[in-house]
Amino acid sequence: MPHEAISVFDMFKIGVGPSSSHTLGPWRAAQRVVQGLMQRNQLALLTKLQVLLYGSLAKTGKGHGTDVAILLGLCNEDPETIDVNSINPKVEQIKQSGKLVLAGQQEIDFVYADDLLFLANEFLSFHPNAVTFLYSLSTGEQYSETWYSIGGGFVVQEGEAAGTTATNVTLPFPINTAEELRHWCMKTGMPVWEVVQENESTWRSEADTRTGVLRIWHTMRDCVYRGCHTASYLPGGLQVKRRAADLNKKLLAQQPYTDFDSLVASHSCRR
Repeated sequence: MPHEAISVFDMFKIGVGPSSSHTLGPWRAAQRVVQGLMQRNQLALLTKLQVLLYGSLAKTGKGHGTDVAILLGLCNEDPETIDVNSINPKVEQIKQSGKLVLAGQQEIDFVYADDLLFLANEFLSFHPNAVTFLYSLSTGEQYSETWYSIGGGFVVQEGEAAGTTATNVTLPFPINTAEELRHWCMKTGMPVWEVVQENESTWRSEADTRTGVLRIWHTMRDCVYRGCHTASYLPGGLQVKRRAADLNKKLLAQQPYTDFDSLVASHSCRR
């Protein structure tokens, strides 16, 4: 069975965690709803919005920040670039004010307890990670959009074919299995990274691929640094203590070389 060609940037994504399916996916779905309203010139007409989280998104939503993702996505904040230190204040402002500013443009009344509902015992048949957006316009029209977070940060609207954002392309070295990757390496004499690089050139220039991969690496590195220097509890209300900072201190105390801080202190941390 043929597989859809996907890029390294479909497999590795920058975004606010902890979950690609419970955090990043719902965030993207909320963004898509707002962007659709803007494209149809309906944003300024919107007067009421409710969000219904179903099944898995409802059961673990608060622990995985699904509610936070939805709110920030509706504000059209970008999960790749948002200052993570600003997330809690932004969400708290929405809760306290009872107001939501869609895409930073259209302010509506939004009561967190009434307009963002966790329907943990209700499941939709297509996928357990489902969210429905109900909204009303000043014209009296009412609409409903249901989105599914199908994993890896991918989302699909009800009625659409499930897939990725990648377009259908023909790769120079099509790979569906590890054995096929081995085959191309042996046939061409190229190492794995060169085979992958040639495939990535189907979508963009080598320079753009290198820039994108380095950006992912820098984010991963900064995420590790942040975790190793943040002693507190994970968000979500379960009071799960962060472990990396204590482990980092213990490991550094056992090593003669403890200059890790100076290696990365000059880099800002996003995650």
